[in-house]
Amino acid sequence: MARNYEPMGNGFESEVCGSAACERQSCKICSAQHAQEQNETFDRAHLARLIVAGVLFLIGAIFHDQLHATPYSWAEYVVLVPAYLLVGFPVLKEAFFDVVHGRVFNEMFLMSVATLGAFAIHQVPEAVGVMLFYSVGEYLQDMAVDKSRRSISELMDLRPDFARLYEAGQTREVAPESVRIGDKVEVRPGERFPLDGKVVEGESFVDTSSLTGESVPRRVAPGSDVLAGYINDNGRIVVRVGAEFGDSAVSRILDLVEHASANKAPTEKFISKFAAVYTPIVVGLAAFIAFVPPLVVPGATFSEFIYRALVLLVISCPCALVVSVPLGYFAGIGNASKNRILVKGANYLDALTKLDTVVFDKTGTLTKGVFSVTDVVPYNGFSREEVLRYAAAAEYGSTHPIARSIRQAAAALPVQSASASIPRIENPSEKKGYGVHALVDGHDVMAGNDRMLHGEQIPHDNCNPGGTVVHVVVDGHYAGYILISDIVKDGAAQAVRELKSEGVRKAVMLTGDDEAVAIKIASGLGIDDCYAELLPQEKVEKLQQIKRETPKGKGVAFVGDGMNDAPVLMSADVGLAMGGLGSDAAIEAADLVIMDDDIHRIPLAIRIAKHTHTIVSENVAFALSIKGVFIILGVIGHAGMWQAVVADVGVSLLAVLNSLRAAGRRRESDKLA
Repeated sequence: MARNYEPMGNGFESEVCGSAACERQSCKICSAQHAQEQNETFDRAHLARLIVAGVLFLIGAIFHDQLHATPYSWAEYVVLVPAYLLVGFPVLKEAFFDVVHGRVFNEMFLMSVATLGAFAIHQVPEAVGVMLFYSVGEYLQDMAVDKSRRSISELMDLRPDFARLYEAGQTREVAPESVRIGDKVEVRPGERFPLDGKVVEGESFVDTSSLTGESVPRRVAPGSDVLAGYINDNGRIVVRVGAEFGDSAVSRILDLVEHASANKAPTEKFISKFAAVYTPIVVGLAAFIAFVPPLVVPGATFSEFIYRALVLLVISCPCALVVSVPLGYFAGIGNASKNRILVKGANYLDALTKLDTVVFDKTGTLTKGVFSVTDVVPYNGFSREEVLRYAAAAEYGSTHPIARSIRQAAAALPVQSASASIPRIENPSEKKGYGVHALVDGHDVMAGNDRMLHGEQIPHDNCNPGGTVVHVVVDGHYAGYILISDIVKDGAAQAVRELKSEGVRKAVMLTGDDEAVAIKIASGLGIDDCYAELLPQEKVEKLQQIKRETPKGKGVAFVGDGMNDAPVLMSADVGLAMGGLGSDAAIEAADLVIMDDDIHRIPLAIRIAKHTHTIVSENVAFALSIKGVFIILGVIGHAGMWQAVVADVGVSLLAVLNSLRAAGRRRESDKLA
C-alpha cells in the first residue's frame, strides 16, 4: 500500500490515510494533536461558561428583590435559570446517566436533587450558587491536575518533534508516529533519536543522560542498540526502527507516569468505599427529615423540613473527599516526577511511609559499576609506579574494563614517575581466564589472576589479597599486585544516614560480589548487614527472610539496577530501580524508578511520600470535621443553603488548594517543609 504524506503546520510531513473522508484527526498520527486541541477548546468553553454564569448570578443576587417582585418572579427565572443551566447542566446530565446505569448514590445525584429541590421551594439564587461554586471548584481542580501533569511532562521532555525517514538515499521529515518497524531513520549531530532501534550506518557518541543519568557519552556503531530520547553527538547515524513510537522507551515511561494514579493508595480506596456507604445513608436521613417531622411534630411544616433536608444534601456531598484525596496523591506523584523519581502508583507512596528496612544491591546502586585502581602493592624491589606502568603496557590492547582502569591509573601518574618515552610493546597476547602477556621494552611481562601465577609456577606469598586483583610478573619475577575495586557513588554514605534519619531502622546489602570487597564497602557506608556471593535466586531467598523478620505493619524496600535484580525488585514491598530505564526488566519490575541514578533521591522519595500522606490525612480530617458540624447545624435548622454552599464547595476548594502543597517545589536536596 502506497504511503500518503500531507504537509503539517509545524513544518514537516505526516502520513495520513489519504482518503477523501480523512479529517486528519481520525488518522492515528494526528489523534494526539487533535485531542490536545479539543482539550484546549473545552477549557476555554468551560471558563467562558463560568464567567457568563458568574455575571448572571451577581445580577440575580444584587437585584434579587426587584427581580423577585415581578409577576410570578419571571425576571428572576430569566436571569438565574440560564446561569444554572450553564454550570449545572453537566452535573444534571451525569447524574441522569448514572441513575440510568444504576449508579444512584454519588455526589452528582446529591447535587442534582438538592438544587432542583431548591428551585421547588423557590430558593433559586441558592441553587445557582451551589452549581456555580461547584463548577468553579471543578475548574480549579482541573487546573491543579494540569499543573501536576505538566510537572510530569517536564521531567521527560524527550518527545521527538519529528523523524527523518530515510528511503532510497533520500530523507523526509515525518511525524514519529508514522514510522513503522523496519523503516530507517537518519539522526544528524545534535538531534534526538525519535524511536528505539539498532544502528545500521555510522558511528558516533550519544548523550544518554536524559534517560539514564549517565554523564559520559556512549559510543555507538553498527549493531548498537539506541533508545528514543538519546541525543546524537558528533556523527551521522542511520537507525533501523525496532519499535513503533507508542512502544518506545520514552512513550512507555511517559505512559507509566501519566497513569500512575491507577494504583490507588489505601486511603484513596477507603474514601471510595466510604462514599459508597455514606451517600445512601445521607439520602435516607434527608428523606426522614423531610417527611417524618411534619407528620409527628405539632406546628412543623413540610416546606421548612424539606428545606432542611435539601440543606443536608448539599452539606453532605462528599466532593471534598473524592476530589482532594486523589488530587493530593497525583500532586505528590507530580512532585516526585519533578525530582526525577517515577512512581507507578499512589499505593507505593503510602508504602514508602512505612519502611523498616532498605535492602541495596551493590554494583550500579551503591557503586558506580566502574572499575578503578585502589591500591598497588610492589614486591621484590619493584616500585609502585613500575608495577602499574608494566601492567598498563601489557594491557594496552585489551578492551576489558579492568584493563581500561589500569591504563587510566598509569596515565594519571606524575610525569617524573613515568617513562619519558612511549614503551615498546611486542607480541601482545591474551589467554582467556588467565591474563595477558607481552614484551615491554624487552622485558617479559605478564598480568593476570592467581591461576596465571600457579600455571607459570611463579612464587608468591598471597593468593587472595581480597577483591579483584591483577598480579604482575616481570622477567619471571613476581613484581606485585594491583587491587581493582568498584567506585563507591559520591554521597552514598550520606544517603544511608539520611534514610536512618527518615525512620528506616536497618540498611542491608545483597550482592553477588566477593565477600571481602562487599564487607569493606558495607562497613564504609554504614550498612548494618551484608550478604555477599549470592546468586539471583539466593537474593530472593534472603529478601524473603528479611521480610519475615520485619515488624508487622512495616515494609521492606529493595534498591537495584534493574536488569539482574528484577526478581528481587518484584519480591520487595517497594522496588526501586536505579538507572535501568533502558531495560524492560527495570520498568516492569520496579515500583519506583530513579531517573538519574542519584542515590540521594531514595530518602527524598520517602520525604515526598510522607509530605503527601500528611496532606491527604489533613484533607480527610478537615472535610469530615467541618461537614459533621454543619450537618448537625443543618438538621436543627441553624444552617441555611448558603452555609451549606460554604460547607460543601468551600471545604472542597480549601482541600484542593491544600492538595496542591503536595506538588512541592523544584528542589534537589533540601527537605520538604
